Formats: sequence, C-alpha cells, structure tokens
Amino acid sequence: MTPWDGSFPFYPNTNAYFPFDTTQAVIISVFFSALATCIIILPGIRGRVRFFWLLRGITGLFIGAVVLMIQFTRDWENGWVTANTSYKSFSRAVVNADIGLHIGLAGVNITFVGNPVNQVNETINYNEHFAWSFDADYDRSYSEGLEKGLPSPILYVAEKFTSQSPCGVHNQYRISGHYASLTLWMAFCTWVLATLLFSMPILLYGGYMLLLTAALMLFSLFFLFTVRNTPNCPIQFGPASLKTAYGGSFWLTLTTGLLCLLLGLGVVVLNSMHPEKLKLLFNLDDTDGKGEAAEGWEKSHLPTDASASEQEMLTVPLSELCEVTVTKL
Repeated sequence: MTPWDGSFPFYPNTNAYFPFDTTQAVIISVFFSALATCIIILPGIRGRVRFFWLLRGITGLFIGAVVLMIQFTRDWENGWVTANTSYKSFSRAVVNADIGLHIGLAGVNITFVGNPVNQVNETINYNEHFAWSFDADYDRSYSEGLEKGLPSPILYVAEKFTSQSPCGVHNQYRISGHYASLTLWMAFCTWVLATLLFSMPILLYGGYMLLLTAALMLFSLFFLFTVRNTPNCPIQFGPASLKTAYGGSFWLTLTTGLLCLLLGLGVVVLNSMHPEKLKLLFNLDDTDGKGEAAEGWEKSHLPTDASASEQEMLTVPLSELCEVTVTKL
C-alpha cells in the first residue's frame, strides 16, 4: 500500500462539495435583481402610492422566488446523528462522525463529516447525492457508489432507499416527490397568471389565482405528509438512531401557502365589501384626479370676457329653454 500513501488503491479521494446549490444561487440572484430594479425606480413614484407599490413588489417577488426555489432544495426532511462507526469496507478503522440525511423532491443527500475532519490520515468530509427523478436511476447511482468505494455509513443509508430494500420506501418517496414537484410547477404558473392579472388590472381574478396558488402549494405538502405517516425503516449506528423531521423547505412552503391564502382572501373580500380601498391599494383610486382635471378643462374653455348673464345662460338646463329665435341671413 506504500505507492498509494497508505490508502486503499480502489478508493478515490474524498469528494469535496460546493457549499451551496448553484441553481438556488441563480434563482436568488434573478429575483434580487428584480427587487433592486423596483427600489431604483421607487423615487419616481409619488405620495403614499410608493409604499403600496413597494409592498406589492416585495410580496410578489418573495412568493415567486419561494415557489421556484423549493423545487431544487434538498431539505424537505432532515436528520442527523453522531456515532462511532466503521469507515470503509475491509478496514477495521472506526471513526467518530456526524451522519446526515437530507431528503428532497428529486433524491437524497447523505453527508458524512468526521469529528474531527482529519482522521485515519484522511479528510472525512463527504456529501453524496442519489437521485430518483424521471431521468435518473437510483439503483444505478447506488451501484456506482459501491464501485467507487464510498464510506460504509453512506452506502448503508443509501441502501435503505433502493428499490430492492426490504424497507419499501423507495417508491413512496419517489412518487410523492414527483407529484409534489408537479403541483409546485402548477403553483408557479398560477403565480405568474396572478401577477399578470394584477398588473392589467383585473383584481378579482388575480385574487382567485392567488387562492389557487395557495391550494396547490398546500396540496403538495399533503403528498409528503402521507409518506411521513407510513412506517419508517430504522437506520441504526450502534445505539444511535438516525431519525428525520420536516426541514426548512417544508415549513417555508407551508408559510408561503398560508400567505397566498390570506392575500387571496383579502383581495376577494375587499373587492366585494370595500372596492374603493382595494383600488387604492393597487393605485387605481384616481377618480378625484380625473374630476379635478375635467373641472380644470371646463374652466379653461370658458370665454374670459363673458359677462355674468352670459355665464348664467350657459348653465341653464336644456329643458327650461322654451323659445328658439331664428335669424335669417
């Protein structure tokens, strides 16, 4: 083993992972750019309308960013455990490490970080992704992990989600993830429609689209909730057990869905009870301005040298005029 510096020749070097998902970074950058554009043009809006316009912009961008970003997150369910476990097959080395399981809509991430990171003359810092999306084969990814010689704890956890595992959770998580992803894409489409309807403006139907967005987001959580109610397969590392709980993406989706529900109900109720307040919120209360403009236009077209009697004659109703004098030319 000397030519390989004391490591097994069939084990590759440790996988170093990027600190964040680049897809999420792109989405966040796009929506922050849109928010920056809204702030730049904000000084050109006058009066109290400025506050309502900024509030609508921030709320709409937040909802759109959340609905799109949670499609690619991997923390719908999270679980961590600290245990003493074997490092690799055909080795008696035992390491102390943190083992994490992160379940997303398109697969699972398994992390394996040593305490400390440098043990048995190696850097123990792994993050492996096993996908089960439509264009991916989970069992094949697991077989490739076996061929690469990944650490035993990662392979042990990944094996629980294979289609041949006696746990039988592979199809449940895979199908629920597919349906949840589909409903979230539909929610993103309804959010786009709501934004267009509010800008046209067709406020009532925009409120209906917000309610539909909320319903789709909350319905996507139902698929994951049904998986949690099924018997889970135990993941044991000696006396320690790895258990999962709902992660940040689940609670963020629930919060955003409830927000859409409240906003949609608010638009529908205000449209039926106080439409003038709803128009004020969407900068449509310009009747006073139109009245002042019309009054100014009428005053500007009155003759400046007209006498009081002539101005009174202009204001006489048409029904009071009894005689019409015709002058022959």
